[in-house]
Amino acid sequence: MFGDYSRDLLRSGLIDLKAGDRDSARRYLDRALYMSSDHDVMAEAWYALSQITEDPQEKRNALENCLANDLQHARARRALAILDGKLKPDEIINADALPPAPDTLQQADAQRFVCSKCGGRMAYSPDGRSLVCEYCLRGQSINPLGGRADEEDFVLAMATARGHSKPLREQVFQCQGCGAGFILSPGQLSLTCAYCGSAHVVSLEKSGELLAPDGILPHAFDQSHAADILADWVEDLKIEPEQPLRRPRGLYVPLWSFQLGGGIDYAGEAPADGAESLGSRAPRLVRVADRWPVLLSVSIAASRKPSAPFVRLIPTFDLRLVQPYDPRYLAAWPAELYDVPMADASLDARSQAYSRLKRDLPVRLAPIQLVSTSSANLTIDSFQLDLLPVWVSEIWLDGRGHILLINGQTGALQSDIAKKHERDKAGLRDWLADLIKE
Repeated sequence: MFGDYSRDLLRSGLIDLKAGDRDSARRYLDRALYMSSDHDVMAEAWYALSQITEDPQEKRNALENCLANDLQHARARRALAILDGKLKPDEIINADALPPAPDTLQQADAQRFVCSKCGGRMAYSPDGRSLVCEYCLRGQSINPLGGRADEEDFVLAMATARGHSKPLREQVFQCQGCGAGFILSPGQLSLTCAYCGSAHVVSLEKSGELLAPDGILPHAFDQSHAADILADWVEDLKIEPEQPLRRPRGLYVPLWSFQLGGGIDYAGEAPADGAESLGSRAPRLVRVADRWPVLLSVSIAASRKPSAPFVRLIPTFDLRLVQPYDPRYLAAWPAELYDVPMADASLDARSQAYSRLKRDLPVRLAPIQLVSTSSANLTIDSFQLDLLPVWVSEIWLDGRGHILLINGQTGALQSDIAKKHERDKAGLRDWLADLIKE
């Protein structure tokens, strides 16, 4: 009864607030807070009170009390971010009326990485610490920014154009052979596609609008080592390729990472306290309803090009070692563009998290027998766009090419080959000679 009464008080307060009668609205809202023990009612009442006062400290107290009752209250988090200066009111957009994309794309600002001794091109060395001149081999140390890459607040991002469009302009390239797209390092004039091996000259007049990467996991070993890994894999599985293997090509592949919070609401039946089965009689069951708290991470492939092999490769990366993004890591290394929008990836992450939790909850909640679950309060708190190192090759079997991906951090390998193809080991190293030669 009191719950319904407090909701009526809240409704009356909101009506008066919309009508401009702040004094009456405050009385109703204060009464609703006094009468209610419902966290949802109290959160909405505190948020409404924050809209009545003009005093910054009172507004902050009301918003913090709102979040104390509902940590995922999006409007309160957004209003508190405005108070803290993290979000400007003029940055907030209407997601149903997004601004149109620009008619023309502008050239991105570019810092060229050149050797101070001979003027040659500097390339990132897979030791995680330096750029090396391709001509005189002079080294230039990379001082990592340190720490982990910063995550983006999902609620604040979705309130601005960052969550819906692509604000950062970078030089981009699209392969005319297979259609793959890449971010290019500044000043790069040509590129060999990491997937199909086509060589192209880059059109510097074209640039695309992209979300900037938040983090990068640097390559840890060179092409020769990647070729050895591939040769050992082919030999171990006794595969007989129909065409000679090509040496692996290095690139960075994008990955969305999401932090999820909130909880899963559930209802079920549990044995009553002290109720025990007597003979063939089942114990008396009572109805229970509660919320299981959630705090987990979900990673979603941001590119459709490498498809299933990359999805299987994701768990083999140690994402704790991701560094803050630095464009110097892309010197002479292409980075694939993401073609899965952040908003679409967030829905996939939420769906995967809910499926995982529904699978695990019956075990975690035993002896409760679940009747229903709801993901209404499962929320995405933050997101991050990272670039992961891979080596790409292709193996021809059964008349078609199969993609091979090697983890550029750990050396793990995945492919889309469905079964093993047997062959004798004799002469296999001769078959792979072009691949493993120095």
